[in-house]
Amino acid sequence: MRSSFDAAFPPSEFEAASNDVLFAHHCLEFVDRVPGDPETTAFKRRARLHQALWREARGFASGTQPIRPSKKYPEPRDLGSRIAVEAARSTGANFLNDTVRRAVEKRLANPQPHQTLNEDRLYCDLLSSMPMCFNLFAELQKDLDLANRAIHARWPTTPGNVAAVEFEWSPGRQLEGEYLENRSAFDVAFILDLGGGKKGVLGVETKYHEHCKREKIPSGKRIARYKAVVAASGLMSPANVEKVIGSDLQQIWLDHLLASSMPLHASQKWAWAGFALVHPARNPSYARAVERYQSLLSNPSTIQVTSIESLLQAGVLPEATAQAFKERYLW
Repeated sequence: MRSSFDAAFPPSEFEAASNDVLFAHHCLEFVDRVPGDPETTAFKRRARLHQALWREARGFASGTQPIRPSKKYPEPRDLGSRIAVEAARSTGANFLNDTVRRAVEKRLANPQPHQTLNEDRLYCDLLSSMPMCFNLFAELQKDLDLANRAIHARWPTTPGNVAAVEFEWSPGRQLEGEYLENRSAFDVAFILDLGGGKKGVLGVETKYHEHCKREKIPSGKRIARYKAVVAASGLMSPANVEKVIGSDLQQIWLDHLLASSMPLHASQKWAWAGFALVHPARNPSYARAVERYQSLLSNPSTIQVTSIESLLQAGVLPEATAQAFKERYLW
C-alpha cells in the first residue's frame, strides 16, 4: 500500500529525485554523490528525500546542518532529512512507537565505557542507521520469546536461546590485550544462553543510507592486534588482510573481526559468536561490497547478510510496527 505522501508525489518524479525536487525539500546534498557510482548516488538521494517527505507529512519542523549552531556554523542551514532539535527531543519523533523510545532512553541511561553513541543524531537524524536499528529491533528487546523466534527464523544456524538484546554494544572497548583494543561495537547484539553456563552472541551491523567507502589506515599497533586476531581465528589469509586494510571493506571487516575475537577471549566466557550485516535490498553499495568481502574469507558463511525486506517478511516485527517501519524506510 502506498503511503499518503507517495500518493501525492508522482512516482516517476519521485524515483528520479531531480535536483529541483531535492532542493525544494532541502535535500540536495553533495555528500550523496558517490563518484563513479550513479546507482548508489540515486539510492542515497532517494532515501534522503523519502525521509524529508515522511517528516513533512507529519508536520515536524526541518532540522539543520549542523544539528546545533556552533562557532564555526553560527547559522546552520536547513536539512530536510533531520528534525529540529527541540521537536525531536520533546516528541521522540525519530522512533516508531513508545517501545522504541523507551529502549533508546534505557540505553542512554546505561552508557558503556568509551562508547561513540551520539544523542543528537539518534534523536534528530532521520537517515541515521542507529535510530533505524532501534526501530527495527526494540520490540525484540521487550519480548525475548519474539526475539528468539525471529532470530531462529532468519538466522537458523544461531545456537541457543536469546537471553538479552543490547544496543550499540561491545564486549569491551579499548581494553589492552582484549578483543580488538578499539571502540568497535555491534549496532545490536543478541546475547545467547547456550546452556551449561555458556554464552554466545549474534552481533548485527545495520546500514541504511550509508555507502561503503574507503577507510583510514589504522595505526601500526592496531593493525598488529587485528592481524593477531585474524591469525588466531583463521578468518582470512594474511594476503587478503592486506587487501582489506584501508579499503572500503575495512569497517565490515572490523565488525566481523570483533565477533571473531570473542571466542578467543582469555575468560572463555563466549563459547560462540556470529556476525550479521543488515541493509536495504535497494542499497547497491553494500550488496556489492559484501560479495567482494565474502570472496576474501576462509569461510564465507561466517558473515550472514540479510536484507531489511527479508527480515520483515520473516515476521521479525508485530504487524503494526512492520507497516510503520516499511512506510518510514522503504518504497
